[in-house]
Amino acid sequence: MRCPFCNHEDTRVIDSRPSEGKKRRRRECPKCGKRFTTYEVIEKPQLMVYKKDGSFEPFDRQKLIAGIQNAIKKRPVSVDDMKKLVDDIENAFANKMQTETSTSEIGDMVLKGLKKLDHVAYVRFASVYKDFSDVESFIQIISELSDKK
Repeated sequence: MRCPFCNHEDTRVIDSRPSEGKKRRRRECPKCGKRFTTYEVIEKPQLMVYKKDGSFEPFDRQKLIAGIQNAIKKRPVSVDDMKKLVDDIENAFANKMQTETSTSEIGDMVLKGLKKLDHVAYVRFASVYKDFSDVESFIQIISELSDKK
């Protein structure tokens, strides 16, 4: 790390601690003796989402949260459980260093997570995601859930 005061290339870390999802480091320059603070963050690759219409757009965490919130509305699913589901989805792509995905891959991951959390939320999300057009679609997915019990 370069000293911002004298431009010396070698500084030493005096103190290091976590701070708001970042790593806060207090540094000292051996040349000029001045101290400064740096913050270290994990760099995640930008995830691009391939949409059904053929276009690409950057992954939007808030958009995913909004879709899941609609499914869990008035259900016994905590906000923490929902955020953990979204974190798990984001981390799965980051861990694979994947930079592109499709809306269907994200939707399948949400369905898998909701199935474990709440069956009603799962059916709600599936009805929008899989574009149910008739009652038979609902009956089929509910019977699948009943058969697995």
